[in-house]
Amino acid sequence: MSIELFSLAGKTALITGGTHGIGLAIAEGLAASGARIILNGHTAERLSSAVGHCEKKGFSVSGYLFDISDQQAVDKNLEKIRKMEGVIDVLVNNAAIHRRVKLMDLTLKDFRLVLDINLTAQFYMAQQVARSMINNKQGKIINLCSMMSELGRDTTGAYASAKGGLKMLTKSMATEWAQYNIQVNGIGPGYIKTDATGPISEPGSPLYDFIISRTPAGRWGKPEDLKGAAIFLASSASDFVNGHILYVDGGMLATLGRPTDE
Repeated sequence: MSIELFSLAGKTALITGGTHGIGLAIAEGLAASGARIILNGHTAERLSSAVGHCEKKGFSVSGYLFDISDQQAVDKNLEKIRKMEGVIDVLVNNAAIHRRVKLMDLTLKDFRLVLDINLTAQFYMAQQVARSMINNKQGKIINLCSMMSELGRDTTGAYASAKGGLKMLTKSMATEWAQYNIQVNGIGPGYIKTDATGPISEPGSPLYDFIISRTPAGRWGKPEDLKGAAIFLASSASDFVNGHILYVDGGMLATLGRPTDE
């Protein structure tokens, strides 16, 4: 199979929440495959740092500061991107938040906030970018789902609700937009060591050892583990893949636990 099948040369990719963690790792992966990358962030300092980081690596990169849950800000910045950067060939819907609170202690305000950013904003970003993709008769949209799109766990009720909804939204987008040569797929990360996972991903945390015991790969994931999946779903290698959620979880969803000698 030709490596050109995975080339993103001449493509432009917009990554929301692309200033750190999984978003930045995916941006680096797409850029290394030839894409021009556009990073979205909502913190000026982080955005500037991420753009500088990518420039030092020799990537073609620009940054846009806006809150993806602010409809007017999205409209304004997507228009600016179209004028300054041209066509968006790939959208990576990565930006998300978490509220680790048990359901009985979760406020309605926080529940709505998580759904607004992790689901509603993903819909609006994809809808608006897809308008141009429909006109161009091509495009790739990658929604960052989660193992929580399939599983529940205490303190993840709002997050799992949003990510479960995003899984089904991905399938619905794929169904409606396939006729325009747009492929919409999801990536479902397993437990990845990032700033967002914080103390729970450090040795000594009860969850740290539990995740390792449940994962056939025997370790937590790294943001870099998501690069290959993103390159595949952004490239022509996935032109007949649509409505699929690619779980990158070290095998956790495949098993009741790590294999033993018994």
